[in-house]
Amino acid sequence: MAPDAMRTAAHSLSDARPLAYWLDDPGRPAALPALTGDVRCDLLVVGGGYSGLWTALLAKERDPGRDVVLIEGQEVGWAASGRNGGFCAASLTHGLANGLERWPDEIGTLEELGARNLDAIEAAVARYSLDCDFERTGEIDVATQPHQLDELREWHRRTEELGLGGLEFLDREQVRSHVDSPTFLGGLLDRSGVAMLHPAKLAWGLKAACLGLGVRVHEHTPGLEIARSGTGVAVRTPYGRVFARDVALGTNVFPSLVRRVRPYTVPVYDYALMTEPLSADQLASVGWHGRQGLGDSANQFHYFRLSADNRILWGGYDAVYPYGGRLDPSLDQRPETFLKLAGQFFACFPQLSGVRFSHAWGGAIDTCSRFSAFFGTARRGRVAYAAGYTGLGVGATRFGAEVMLDLLSGRETERTSLAMVRSKPMPFPPEPFAWAGIELTKRSLARADSHGGHRDLWLRSMDRLGLGFDS
Repeated sequence: MAPDAMRTAAHSLSDARPLAYWLDDPGRPAALPALTGDVRCDLLVVGGGYSGLWTALLAKERDPGRDVVLIEGQEVGWAASGRNGGFCAASLTHGLANGLERWPDEIGTLEELGARNLDAIEAAVARYSLDCDFERTGEIDVATQPHQLDELREWHRRTEELGLGGLEFLDREQVRSHVDSPTFLGGLLDRSGVAMLHPAKLAWGLKAACLGLGVRVHEHTPGLEIARSGTGVAVRTPYGRVFARDVALGTNVFPSLVRRVRPYTVPVYDYALMTEPLSADQLASVGWHGRQGLGDSANQFHYFRLSADNRILWGGYDAVYPYGGRLDPSLDQRPETFLKLAGQFFACFPQLSGVRFSHAWGGAIDTCSRFSAFFGTARRGRVAYAAGYTGLGVGATRFGAEVMLDLLSGRETERTSLAMVRSKPMPFPPEPFAWAGIELTKRSLARADSHGGHRDLWLRSMDRLGLGFDS
């Protein structure tokens, strides 16, 4: 970064608050009391992010008489569910390309289930009056390098041939008529497959909906240990125990209570900035009349979108894996990444020179080697789990909740018969091999971005094995 650009980037960050914009809200609900003593229930849900909240809500919708308890180690929505970019996508497979590569025989079904899932989320927002700034604006995948434009054009052609269309190819003038950046060479527009929302308000709204249906919610109550108890399961907490017929685990990036699941995921730290609200003139200089979400086509990609009050969220690019997979709160703030992101923001939108960032934050998400969620059961079918959403869990976690409830019911459904549900990703190797492999992959991805998309021998080998690393 040139010295002048670095000074501009640094100045723009000087007043940024070191916390997620979404969680910095006076309407944040007070935490509910921790669980004390022993309780019994039909279903215990562990985790108060989207995965757990949707599971508790859907369990009560399926059977209003079911006694459901949800426990959360800190506060509902405090982690990845409350600090993500707020992109709620229909895709269940981390994008059509990933799904087509892994499950070509059932991709049509997966796409249909994903579309129905997003429709169901939109319906739930209306039914429960969830005040979460839900806007079904769609998304544009933009090219900023010539090879990316060629790849988008070829991908558009292929999806049309396979009957998996719905995407519109945009040339340079067309994409800049939607959102104006001198770096945009073209793009693919998905008009209906992605919604924008306020992620923390979605979590808080789901919490209120669960309470309204009779779910018992206890915050500051981590699940510490799981064990059999008669024909059911017992989960120990700091001040008590929960005895349940069934348990659904929605802990994602945090170590699973089912130990054999832990090698399938690793934590990745992702980072984002939020600008101050744009003035009318600043917004007019960018356009963005359709308020779509955007992402660029690089391996080290950015995602960006407008908030309800016309701020720009700008995130992505760096994906940091801590050695040993240890969660470390000190990694939530990474000034070198924030400086890099700010410089890249002004390169994308030079017309916004002078805009300042109000918030800068980061945090861990879980990723797995196939980039999309995996599922399973333990304790003779009394415990179900879903994990590995890899940054696309705002929408897909509702589908994962349906899968967990299906698995616990013991009935085969359209969802449980999917190869995606019946299979597992490749687990990550132990250290130091996991760290070495991830670092080598990151360097190869960065090299591909700067060399016309050319994938080196390491990446080609990973492609053949169906393995990868992503945020």
